[in-house]
Amino acid sequence: MNKKERMLNLLEKAQVIVDGAEAEERSLADEEHEQAMKLIGDAMQIRDEIKTDERDTELKTSLGKLLGDLQQGEPQSQPQEAKGTLGERFLADQAWQAWKKQVAPSGQFTSGRLGMSPAVMVKSFGLWGRKELITGLDSTSAGVFVVTDQTGIYEQIGRYPTVLRDLISIRQTTSDVVEYVRQTAQVTQAAPTAEANVKYVTGATGEISGEKPQGTMAFERVSETVKTVAVYVGATKRALADAAQIRGIIDQELREDLVDCLEDQLFNGNGVGENFTGLANQAGTLVQAFNTDILTTTRQALTTLLVTGRQIPTAWTFSPTDWETVELLQDAENRYYWGGPLAQGPPRMWGVPVVQSFHQTAGSAWLANWRKAVLWDREQATITATDSHDDWFIRNMVAILAEMRAAFGLIRPSGFINVELA
Repeated sequence: MNKKERMLNLLEKAQVIVDGAEAEERSLADEEHEQAMKLIGDAMQIRDEIKTDERDTELKTSLGKLLGDLQQGEPQSQPQEAKGTLGERFLADQAWQAWKKQVAPSGQFTSGRLGMSPAVMVKSFGLWGRKELITGLDSTSAGVFVVTDQTGIYEQIGRYPTVLRDLISIRQTTSDVVEYVRQTAQVTQAAPTAEANVKYVTGATGEISGEKPQGTMAFERVSETVKTVAVYVGATKRALADAAQIRGIIDQELREDLVDCLEDQLFNGNGVGENFTGLANQAGTLVQAFNTDILTTTRQALTTLLVTGRQIPTAWTFSPTDWETVELLQDAENRYYWGGPLAQGPPRMWGVPVVQSFHQTAGSAWLANWRKAVLWDREQATITATDSHDDWFIRNMVAILAEMRAAFGLIRPSGFINVELA
């Protein structure tokens, strides 16, 4: 068996070990890894010997041709083969010897001007027996044996955290339209009433009818239609079959996109077409105009919600940039109002919890009894796949669709106050 056959035999044995582990869908055991690495190392050593043999053969062939050319008429001043160190080969060169006789006939160099010695051609020092360095980067060297370590780590770009669904009320519906009754006027006619002193009221002086005031109430019926939020992506059947984890990644991405879109709609939807009517466009919500500074304005908003809205707030929502401004507020002695970087515990403002949403419009905040906002789930987020889209069936492609259906409304709009921060 020659060297190449021996090398291939070793590599095939190593490959058998690796293939066996992959077939069983497991990692190599320590003993298997050590055995495979030894086989690869032995193969690398033989491969190096083969390369050295091939290089030496090529060099000897080139040298024989060069010497043959020199012997057939090249000038005698051409370099002759010499043994020994680089210095010994230089001193033995014929061109050097001839120049030395001209400038130093006696064999001794004087201190006069000697001029430049002739160029001397010698073999590269260490040419014979030179070994190449085996590197792990070179694809023609040890790098060919490097096996990539598949960690299995998948890192997403990331999405903004969503908070609104955790604040509001969540209910279920089986209809495409949700209706509820909202009171628009309440009984406010109660008054102290004297006892009647006559059976029939004639209008005479001193008569007391004893008539009780009549109260009145008013209501309205509110309808909220169910809206659909959806998104789909295309994938080939081959990709889904060959990369098992890609389907899970797609499903997760689609669901997270639905949640992100929903939160934006609940804050900012304009109510046009299939858009939700978000907080910013709901009729009947309260507004607190900016007054003097953020601290004064937010405290007045708390009073307005209690007095006008007749609601106890459950949370503030701030944009991250606005909450940063609030937390950096300092008094006249440069002390942070909110405890500064060492403050501990959940953030609160005027005793009310604070949450940050990336879909909250900067420059304003919401203070509310968030239980008075309701999301009716008609159809929670679902994932379906089909090839019945356009000509995808004949192209082996699949459409993966995510969608959800829901309705949103404020059963008491006056329980929400938009606070201007600037």
